[in-house]
Amino acid sequence: MRSRILSFLKFFQSRLSRQIALWVFASILVIEGIILVPSYFRRESELLTQLEQVSRATVDSLEFLLQQDISDRTFLQEEVKNIIKDSQVVLGLSIYQANGELIYTLGEPPEIRFEQLKKSRIVHNHNFDDKRYDIAWTERHLGGDYILIVRHDASTVQPELYAFIARVAVLVIIISAFVTSVTMFFLGVTVIAPILRLRDDLIAAGDALSKDRKQPDFYSLSVKRDDELGELMVAFNQMFHRVYKEIAQRKQAEEVLRAEQEKSERLLLNILPVMIADRLKQGQINIADGFAEVTVLFADIVGFTEISSRTSPEELVELLNKIFSCFDSLSEQYGLEKIKTIGDNYMVAGGLPLPCTNHAESIAEMALEMQQEIMKFRDECGEPLNIRIGINTGPVVAGVIGTKKFIYDLWGDAVNTASRMESQGLPGKIQVSSSTYELLCDKYLLDKRGKINVKGKGAMTTYLLKGRKL
Repeated sequence: MRSRILSFLKFFQSRLSRQIALWVFASILVIEGIILVPSYFRRESELLTQLEQVSRATVDSLEFLLQQDISDRTFLQEEVKNIIKDSQVVLGLSIYQANGELIYTLGEPPEIRFEQLKKSRIVHNHNFDDKRYDIAWTERHLGGDYILIVRHDASTVQPELYAFIARVAVLVIIISAFVTSVTMFFLGVTVIAPILRLRDDLIAAGDALSKDRKQPDFYSLSVKRDDELGELMVAFNQMFHRVYKEIAQRKQAEEVLRAEQEKSERLLLNILPVMIADRLKQGQINIADGFAEVTVLFADIVGFTEISSRTSPEELVELLNKIFSCFDSLSEQYGLEKIKTIGDNYMVAGGLPLPCTNHAESIAEMALEMQQEIMKFRDECGEPLNIRIGINTGPVVAGVIGTKKFIYDLWGDAVNTASRMESQGLPGKIQVSSSTYELLCDKYLLDKRGKINVKGKGAMTTYLLKGRKL
């Protein structure tokens, strides 16, 4: 029993239940109030009628007396006093002649006046303070020449009315509470509880969809109802399954798209620097930047053509891939930008696309390690591999050329000079120009090679990089 009461009280924990209970209770009170108003006046009329019945014998005696032909007014007054002296409810009276002359007043004078009786056969007047009740009988009613107005003690009427109203009000509240409780019980079982459970299902569905969880066990799936609420639950389940399926498909498509985007991003960053790739994605078409000082390195594998003549294409490509992959790791290690490879020629630059102050040192370090790596490859494959490196420093223009198979490339006299430093260098040596020498001479060992005749430039003094100073 206790558990049933507790389960019933749980219905009132929801705002919907409290609102319904309030409206049901208030509606019943209003209806009962509408019924109570006429009941109040009807009960008042009954009590006044009872009061008249109590004084009926006294009033009848007075009527009989006034129907006689009484000329002696002293006798009349004495008879009136004798008639009303034993009455419990008559407090006073007034007697008028038909022409309006006041003959006699005894006790409390009634408040009905002669003017109010001109057109009335009988007049009842309930006094304003609810303690007195006046009744008038005209000469037409009495059958004589007199008018009788009697004042009654009505002090017991109002308390009885209040008691009646209190009893009715208590009964109304009990009935309202009972009807509200019964209504809420059936509404709670048939409507409110399923709605609250459906609300919980909606919250669980939202969590499952937003947090990518498995489909929860919905209450609405286990309920079969042949009404509008049942149709709502069916519609909810259909909607959830459709949305859940569409979200799953969308997420799967997003994963595929994200994987493809990442793949495209990786491919793009293999071709272009990150900063340049970002500018292209932002919609820039013509990208060209000038740099006041950049160090450019060209490297060429000496004897590679001879090796290719006695090696299968597959083995040749595999060897070249290993060498250039090693160089790529070095360029990434020293924060340099690989520009391109042409056959067995490798080009890398420092100081772009983000300018820096140590570009010449970074290029020098990479060049020295490239020599060491080639020596390792030579020992591993048994082929007479060697490398020729040329370095130059100067201003360049860098940008993206082409719309298909585009590349990030460099232009300028500094690039041409770096290429000449490599092509007219010595196998196994690192030849640098005088501009690069000026940047490295304090920290690196460099031997002066002397002047060489550079195509398009004439005689130039060059240096050979040996290593870092201790």
